[in-house]
Amino acid sequence: MKISPRVTHSIAWGVCWAAGLLSLAFLLVIIGYVFVNGIGSISWEFLTTNPQGGLKGEGGILSPLVGTLYLVALTLLIAVPLGVGAAIYLSEYAVNNWFTKMVRFGVESLAGIPSIVFGLFGFALFVIALGFNFSILSGSLTLACLCLPVIIRTCEEAIKAVPGTYREASYGLGATKWQTIMHVILPAAIPGIITAIILTVGRIVEETACLYVTMGGSSNMPTSVWSNSRTLSLHLYYLAMETTAVDKALATGVILILIIVVINFVTRWLSNRYVAMTRGGNR
Repeated sequence: MKISPRVTHSIAWGVCWAAGLLSLAFLLVIIGYVFVNGIGSISWEFLTTNPQGGLKGEGGILSPLVGTLYLVALTLLIAVPLGVGAAIYLSEYAVNNWFTKMVRFGVESLAGIPSIVFGLFGFALFVIALGFNFSILSGSLTLACLCLPVIIRTCEEAIKAVPGTYREASYGLGATKWQTIMHVILPAAIPGIITAIILTVGRIVEETACLYVTMGGSSNMPTSVWSNSRTLSLHLYYLAMETTAVDKALATGVILILIIVVINFVTRWLSNRYVAMTRGGNR
C-alpha cells in the first residue's frame, strides 16, 4: 500500500510535535519538582548570609551568588570580544586556505571536549604555571576557553546570514570594509550575537566540573577577581554531595533557574530595543 505524500507529511509533522511536547513535558516536570520542593526553603536570611559549612549545610548563598556574578561578568568580558573578533575574521576576511581550515577544525574540535578536560588545562596553566592560584580569574579564563567555540560558531553564522546586498550598498556609498563591518554588518547580526551571549551565560552559570579545580570552592565573600570562591552551581554540588541539606540544594536550584530566566529576558529585551533603534523604531 502506497502512502500519499500528504499523509507522510502529516505523520512527520505529528512526530515533530510529539517530540517537542515530550521534551517540554520533561523540562516542566524537572523545573516543577525543583520549585515545589525548594521554594519553601528560600528566605531573606537564605539570600543574605554566607554558607557556614557543616553536615547540615548551615547558612545561605550570598557569597556564591556574588561569585557567580563576578564569574559571568569577567568571562563575558574575556570571551565575547575574542569570539566576535574571530567570527568577523572567519566570515569577512579569511580565505579558503589551509590555515582557515585548521582554525575551523580546531574550533569544532574544542566544542566537543569535555569540560573537565578544560578544567585540568586551566588548573595546569592558570592556577599552577601562571600563578593565578585558585581564583575567580582562573575560573573565568578557563570558562572563556570553554565557551569560545560556541561564541565563534554562533556569531559566524549570524554574520554570514546578513544579506550580501547590505555590503554592496555600503561599498557603493564609499564605506571601507571595516566601516561596513562596524556600522552595517554587526548591527544586522546583533540578534544572533545576543543568542551566542545567552548560550554562553547559561553555560557559565551551570558549569561545575572545570570550576571545581580552578576556583577553589571557598565559601568566603569574594572581594576581587583574585579571590578563592564558588558559584551557585558549585555550591549546589557541595550541598547535594557533602551535606544532608537537600532542601537548601533544591532552593539553590530555584535561584539558579530564576537567574538564568532573568538574564535571558533582560538580554533579549536589550537586543530587541537595539534592533528597533537601528531600524528607526521607537526609542
